[in-house]
Amino acid sequence: MTSTYSPAISANTVRYETLSVDGISIAYREAGDPSHPKLVLLHGFPSSSHQYRNLIPALADRFHVISPDYPGFGNSDTPDPSTFPYTFDKFSEVIDRFLDKKGFKRFGMFLQDYGGPVGFRIATKKPEQLEWLVIQNTNAYEVGFTDAWGGLRNALWKDRSPENEAAVAGLLELDTVKAVYLTGSTKPELISPDNWNSDYLLTLQRPHGRQIQLDLFYDYRTNVTLYSKWQAFLKERQPKTIIFWGQGDIFFTPAGGEAYLNELPNAEIHRLSAGHFAVEDCLPHIAQHIHRFYDANVAAKK
Repeated sequence: MTSTYSPAISANTVRYETLSVDGISIAYREAGDPSHPKLVLLHGFPSSSHQYRNLIPALADRFHVISPDYPGFGNSDTPDPSTFPYTFDKFSEVIDRFLDKKGFKRFGMFLQDYGGPVGFRIATKKPEQLEWLVIQNTNAYEVGFTDAWGGLRNALWKDRSPENEAAVAGLLELDTVKAVYLTGSTKPELISPDNWNSDYLLTLQRPHGRQIQLDLFYDYRTNVTLYSKWQAFLKERQPKTIIFWGQGDIFFTPAGGEAYLNELPNAEIHRLSAGHFAVEDCLPHIAQHIHRFYDANVAAKK
């Protein structure tokens, strides 16, 4: 018996594609019916859209979901840092143009870690585009920093010397990346080693990989100066917001999650027994409540 098989592609099938933005190939994952509400997932350090590999299909029945890799991350191009500025300002410009080219004119955003500085820049530049927010362990408050930031805040941000760069280079080692995933998790057996292995090999060990991350470590100080602007934006606009906060995050304190309630008193917050990458061990809870929250608080209010 012989047969010919052609893979079936439905609206919910995750597609892996690239799009040229200013001559840079941006890799992305996309799923869901384009007529459905749009949701942008912005990733953190040192991952890529890979961190949402399970969340994307879990949301694709209700949303048109997209998650791009920043330049120098995942499967996107790696422009030479001598000619391309690896800054959060530049990332926000690239992702903003990426979304425009993809036809995303009105959307929700899931912001995690570096996704916050990128997403908040986009939202404050074009507030009319933001429909709602999902916040998961991304900082916008001084109270949110753990002691893990000591070498960056107390040394590198004040003096970007070779000695101070060497002092924080341990953040780029495989054991540290593994610790970022596992610290705070009460179910570490649910977290795939593919995470830290792929992050380390795809992002940190690529050409210029370590230099790129050191550039971003140094540039992170610019985010802190924008915190008051982002807080004012949230207070004025009052976007419908659901917060998922891993309480054992190695980088961001539980108080950092609670602080959003100062500006967003009507936000819904879920305090998770998890770490920095809570979608790894709390995926069913997060996906379920994103669906419920959107239908009850965003769709029902249109």
